[in-house]
Parts: sequence; C-alpha cells; structure tokens
Amino acid sequence: MSDAASKAAASAPTSAPSPAQSVSVRVQGLRKSYAGAPVLNGIDFEVNPGEIFAIMGPSGSGKTVLLKHIIGLGPPDEGDIFIDGESINTPGVMDKHRLALVFQSGALLNSLNVLENVGLYLTEHRLKSPQEIVQIATEKLEFLGLKNVKDRLPSELSGGMKKRVAIARALVIEPQLILYDEPTSELDPLNAVIIGEEIFGLKQRIQVTSIVVTHDRDLAFGIADRIAVMHEGLILAIGSPDEIKRHQHPIIHRFLNADFRPNHTKPKP
Repeated sequence: MSDAASKAAASAPTSAPSPAQSVSVRVQGLRKSYAGAPVLNGIDFEVNPGEIFAIMGPSGSGKTVLLKHIIGLGPPDEGDIFIDGESINTPGVMDKHRLALVFQSGALLNSLNVLENVGLYLTEHRLKSPQEIVQIATEKLEFLGLKNVKDRLPSELSGGMKKRVAIARALVIEPQLILYDEPTSELDPLNAVIIGEEIFGLKQRIQVTSIVVTHDRDLAFGIADRIAVMHEGLILAIGSPDEIKRHQHPIIHRFLNADFRPNHTKPKP
C-alpha cells in the first residue's frame, strides 16, 4: 500500500489504539482550485460528535475532494479544518486523533487475504505483535459478521463483502471519525441496504462520528442525522432529512426528484 493510501485508510497515533471517543469536525471557508478551475468555493459546516453527516450531490460537485481535505490528504488554497476545535494544520493535531477513510473501491490488496488486509495498518506500523493483530482483525471481522471469510482473497468476495471488509479494516484503530467515499457505489439495492445498516449500526454500538459522501439518496435519507447538499463546489443547504426533502431550492429539488422516464410515444409513421 502506498504511503498516501496507508495514511488515508487509517490515520492514527503510532501507539496501541484506545477506546473510541467521537470527535467534532468543523470546516471553515474551504477553497480549492486545480489548474485555475475552482472545485471548492468556500465550504462551511460543522459535524457533531457521534453524528452521521451525509454530504450529497451529483458527480463532479466536489464531494470527494472535500473528503480528502478533511483527512489531510491535500492542503486547501484557503480555509481550515478543525478536529475537536484544533486545526489539522497545527503540528501534532492529526497524530492525536484516529481517523479512517473507507475508499470507494474498498482499496483491498489482492495479494493479501481478508484477515491480512484488515490487520494491515497494525502490521505496517508494528503496533501489535503478529498474534495480537490476528486477534484484533478477527474480532473486527466477527463484529461485522465476516469471520467466515477471513481466509479468502478479495477476488473471491462480492462487491458488498469487499465494502464490509474495508469497514472492518477501518475499525482496527478504534476510530473516532470514519469518512466514507461513496460506500454504496456499484452495489445492488440489497447490498446497499446492508452497507447502510452497517454504518448506522456503528453509530449505535461505538458512537463513532461518520461523514458519508454519497449520491445515493436512499442511503443519505435512511441513515443521516443531517445532510449537506453540494453543487459545483458550494453547499446549497444543510438540514435534517425531512428539512432537505422539503427544501425549495430548484437544484436540490431537481436532484432529489430526478427519475428515468422513457418516452413511450410511438414514432410517427
């Protein structure tokens, strides 16, 4: 795994994980451009400890770029991000908190089996003995109902299984904040529901703070405490699922009510 990927998959102190304590997140005035093209146009929001906060919007709205900035994978042009009131740009702040990113693809290594993938961060950073890593990884797989697949390779797993293994890998550091990048992409409706239930279940069981980037309307409305809707690098609205459903902004209304309606009109002879 590359240094960047390893950092993103689990950003934690180089010591044994301690029990999770959920954190708050504040994004303030975030701006980012690439080659002169603005991607983030002044983003402001706060996430409460233990909250599931969904960031929803169409493809190309800047959601994934925002997520990468929150976990510290790139500096913004302007603005700042605060974890529990401390700027992530302050030396030592990121090392104090346990952040995990669940990649859209899952980012499992095909050369390792499921158990080895889940324990990879602990192995790379030598945080535990090999025996302890096996025990911890097994516990996290069992926590998600995946103990029976621990010896399989990623190529032997379904798309839904890969996503759940990626979540198990995030849990080995006892994260205070988990960020999910399109967790239901490429999944059928049944597996999408299972992933949603896992994310919601983690809130109930370990009170972890969760930020979920998605264009899946059913997922966002089903699990989120609050939803932010993004469009062209801007946040158009933030509110509870019911508040967002009732929002009158034309772009939000169009995004939430988009549907495929083929034209069945018979062609003229």
